[in-house]
Amino acid sequence: MRGAVIHAPGDVRVEDLDDPSILKPTDAVIRTAVTCVCGSDLWPWRGLDAVERAGPIGHEYVGFVEEVGAEVTGLRPGQFVVGSFATSDNTCANCRAGWQSHCLDREFMSSCQAEYVRIPNAQGTLVATDGVPGEEFWPGLLAVSDVMGTGWYAADAAEVRPGSTAVVVGDGAVGLCAVIAAKERGAERIIAMSRHASRQRLAREFGATDVVTERGEAGVARIKELTGGIGADSVLECVGTAESMQQALRSTRPGGNVGFVGVPHGVAVDGQELFFSHVGLRGGPAPVRRYLPDLIDRVLTGRIDPGRVFDLSLPLERAADGYRAMDERRAVKALLRP
Repeated sequence: MRGAVIHAPGDVRVEDLDDPSILKPTDAVIRTAVTCVCGSDLWPWRGLDAVERAGPIGHEYVGFVEEVGAEVTGLRPGQFVVGSFATSDNTCANCRAGWQSHCLDREFMSSCQAEYVRIPNAQGTLVATDGVPGEEFWPGLLAVSDVMGTGWYAADAAEVRPGSTAVVVGDGAVGLCAVIAAKERGAERIIAMSRHASRQRLAREFGATDVVTERGEAGVARIKELTGGIGADSVLECVGTAESMQQALRSTRPGGNVGFVGVPHGVAVDGQELFFSHVGLRGGPAPVRRYLPDLIDRVLTGRIDPGRVFDLSLPLERAADGYRAMDERRAVKALLRP
């Protein structure tokens, strides 16, 4: 099969790889319908995460079941499935509590920019749709496998409630999906922090009521100005830098909450400042599997369309072009078609 391999920062190649096979009775193998490049894939591309050796890359996927292991009884070949970047058995204590991304048998996916993918813990990870959705739904369902599920978790962790004011820090695919999530969860006012006109337009179409272009302390001051000097009820941090985290924490009102889903790089939280702020802080890898049935339904009924974050579509063979376009902010998110 063909699949993307990262060799070094700035060096992703699509190569001939061994076809995946069933290694454990709980595995499945899927044929990828569509896959994509994630903002978090840019960390190793930019050299901010170490690339110690060449290896497959990618963790977002939807596709068709090709083969299942002996212990996978809830899936059959031919079904269209949506999964998560973190696999889960969906039966352990953490899974039953809704934290499937912390499953005791968790494995993080890392080989999904490819024609075929082995899915560990398949029965607890994959959700089959009723029939095969039209191809027009595939981008939205692909978004659900990570960026929409992660944006939803940001809103959930920040406790976005009906009638509340929410701020979204970050205008990448996760941030834009977080705007959708905040709207779906009933926020009355949604303030998107963005300095890019095309992303601002999409944020507004997704439900943002205000846009703040300032960053850092100027951004915090602008949020305070828009909220009567108090700050927002909920802030959704979708970047992962020290500046974005500080901006999120300082934009939140006393008693408000920050949901942080940007993979942290160089982030350190001041315990004294957090202690006296009365701001709640929760984040981590999103438990996407918890949300999959609901989000799949919202996509297939047309209630949400997170697939619009894909503003560049390429054949899998041109995966490196997708990385470059996202790195240079010429694209929000690149869809790859095997």
